[in-house]
Amino acid sequence: MQGHRFTKFVPTQSNEGANFDKLFKIFQQLLTITSGDVNEALQWLNNLDKQYQLTDDNYGMGDFIEDLKRKGYIEENEQDGRLVMTAKTEISIRRSALEEIFGKLKRHKGGNHHTNYAGMGEETSTDMRDYQFGDPLENISLTESIRNAQINHGIGDFMLLENDLEIRETEFKAQTSTVLMIDISHSMILYGEDRITPAKKVAMALAELITTRYPKDTLDILVFGNDAWQIQIKDLPYLQVGPYHTNTIAGLELAMDLLRRRKNQNKQIFMITDGKPTCMKVGIKYYKNSFGLDRKILRKTLTLAVQCRKLKIPITTFMIASDSYLQEFVREFTEANHGKAYYSNLRDLGSFIFEDFERNRRKRV
Repeated sequence: MQGHRFTKFVPTQSNEGANFDKLFKIFQQLLTITSGDVNEALQWLNNLDKQYQLTDDNYGMGDFIEDLKRKGYIEENEQDGRLVMTAKTEISIRRSALEEIFGKLKRHKGGNHHTNYAGMGEETSTDMRDYQFGDPLENISLTESIRNAQINHGIGDFMLLENDLEIRETEFKAQTSTVLMIDISHSMILYGEDRITPAKKVAMALAELITTRYPKDTLDILVFGNDAWQIQIKDLPYLQVGPYHTNTIAGLELAMDLLRRRKNQNKQIFMITDGKPTCMKVGIKYYKNSFGLDRKILRKTLTLAVQCRKLKIPITTFMIASDSYLQEFVREFTEANHGKAYYSNLRDLGSFIFEDFERNRRKRV
């Protein structure tokens, strides 16, 4: 009897699957640029296919669209028949943004952030201390406790008392509440530079990072133009720039209100902007001035920065414009808050935000 013969398993390569994955990566990028407009994204993808021959006779754009429907990434709107994204696509875009921006991060056990302090946590350290009432039993070091009992009471008449017990310390893990402010004023698409798409990608990556790796943290996202309003994570791919001025004051007021409801001691604000504050609300009317820095608007903005400092809420400003007088405003704003500022280009925006996010996680207030 010959029996069973084992050979190395080599999975068959499916060109169809490879073609879909290649097109889907491009399609996700186009969805972010078009603010979730599936029909416009597909038109752009068709133009790219015509120019760069992304498909072939075996797998065409029609096959890709049918696969998108079959896999549950797009569906037809019942009212007008237009193609729209599904929740599955929204999640995949956030994951893609996370991999693109934070993909080189060291993976570790998620859920919390390590600090330099001992305290309540899940991972044990090498530090030992005496047992105190209320300590969890699973943290008792049996080896050290039995050794203490033998030293204190002798080997012949073994006893284990409370004073013999030693506890292995656990690492304190901080929790933080973060508010991400995104400028959606008209200047975010002026001068032929798309600044809103990188800002959206960073927001989606940060949202996915916090919800998957640090689930005990909180993240609130708001946008500000003439006014400020909170948006949900699922709304990020659809975010668009409007014909707005920059009401930084409204954004800061809403951010402070959101953080006031959070019970965590560690709180912080990230603000992505490319311009100066040009608008504020006085009663029911808008006070606007787009020509330089208005002293009335500036004073109110700096007052809020000082209020955040007194509440121990650091503001980190990510300035994605290089104008010298705008950077001077950011320096003055940062000094008033005792926060931080990064004069970032669009390519490095994500790495700066993660670096600051991680640093504040290690801070114990």
